[in-house]
Amino acid sequence: MDRAARLQVTAPAKVNLYLGIHTVKDARGYHRVDTVMTALDLADTLTFTPSGALGVMTVPDAGIPMERHSVYRAALAMGEAFGRAVDFAITVEKNIPLQSGLGGPSGDAAAAIAGICAYWDVERTDPRVVDVARGIGADVPFFLYGPPAYLAGAGDELVEVFEPAGELPVVLVKPRSGGVSTVEAYRTFDATPQQLGDLPRMLDAMRSRDRDAIVAGVFNNLAPAAIEILPVIGEIRSWLRGLPGVRAAEVSGSGATVFAICETREDAERIACQARDRHDWWSCATKMEKSGPKVTVC
Repeated sequence: MDRAARLQVTAPAKVNLYLGIHTVKDARGYHRVDTVMTALDLADTLTFTPSGALGVMTVPDAGIPMERHSVYRAALAMGEAFGRAVDFAITVEKNIPLQSGLGGPSGDAAAAIAGICAYWDVERTDPRVVDVARGIGADVPFFLYGPPAYLAGAGDELVEVFEPAGELPVVLVKPRSGGVSTVEAYRTFDATPQQLGDLPRMLDAMRSRDRDAIVAGVFNNLAPAAIEILPVIGEIRSWLRGLPGVRAAEVSGSGATVFAICETREDAERIACQARDRHDWWSCATKMEKSGPKVTVC
């Protein structure tokens, strides 16, 4: 690709259709995790401009020092892996809330990697790229590709990808203030471990693209920890589960967002409005989709 080109890369959010945390840990101290994730059409946008040095700016400002930003760390790791200068100014337009369980920082890191791969004509499947992604965060390898997927290990080993079961409508709801750190959620889980769900049922449902079975298999054994830390998450989940038009509702990741799979797009939009107007919760009507980072020349 033209080294002088200006690029835009989307960084989609995700939800965990299944999340099973095991009590056993690997040599790195990470819990064994089984998860089935799917991307949404809610996304951040990264803009790359060739520059004399690497720089990262977030709009609106997220209050994170640049050196700790997932995009900065991913770009720097790509430079180290390939022995090349990462001389880009990268602007991250944030639409995905932080500490939401929607994978915003991981998706942004994957989009940064995808943009650099496009500039350098490197395949995203290059083992060096995959190693960089895994080194940044457990969810990052998923975001590099896009189709619904089953990941194991620490949630960073891609095991199987699936054909999407269609653009299922989803509403996302979270409290406007407060969040749940992943570290705190796992610490709370360790104090009171939860039983695993029926992973084989969810995998069979994904393979057969059986929407009813996918909805029935939605599960997250980290949800009780998130609710213990921030009880309003439980209020949101209970509220969503009691609404007409909602087929399933569960916490995504470690929270603080609860996602609900809805009967129709209209149901998702109606519920999003109710969440904002009646409860002053952050909300967004969206849908599942299969795409990973989309790279365009601008």
